[in-house]
Amino acid sequence: MTRERKLTGWHVLAIFGGAFGVIIAVNLTLAYNAVRTFPGLEVKNSYVASQTFDDRRAKQEALGWTVHADAQGDKVMLAITDAEGRPVQVGSLDATLGRATQVKDDRRPDFQFDGTAYVAYEALPDGNWNIRMKATALDGTEFTQRVILHVKG
Repeated sequence: MTRERKLTGWHVLAIFGGAFGVIIAVNLTLAYNAVRTFPGLEVKNSYVASQTFDDRRAKQEALGWTVHADAQGDKVMLAITDAEGRPVQVGSLDATLGRATQVKDDRRPDFQFDGTAYVAYEALPDGNWNIRMKATALDGTEFTQRVILHVKG
């Protein structure tokens, strides 16, 4: 003889409580991991940075530079060209190579100008990378850009 089970109010409460408990636990885990891996602020004070943004952007655009990044084997190439497509040699170049979503893989490669592009020797695993670069033109104009680099093995 099989005894029939009844679905009572306590059973329904336990089902709902368990389902919402799982949802809340997953949301808290995702929120914790999002905050833990956030790379940080771009600027300390966005209002102060906004006061000179248009002027800096106009000066940077007046340079007419285009930046392209590529990775082949253990080499990372950063090509900066002027409006006519000629290679640009900058006064100084400061670049950070890292993942888009975290800072634990960040590196500061030593880019050297080879006559056509800036080359650094870095073996990168597959995935999406960013090069956050700050270059200074020979006339002193600052050029900043985040260049996306897709590495495929």
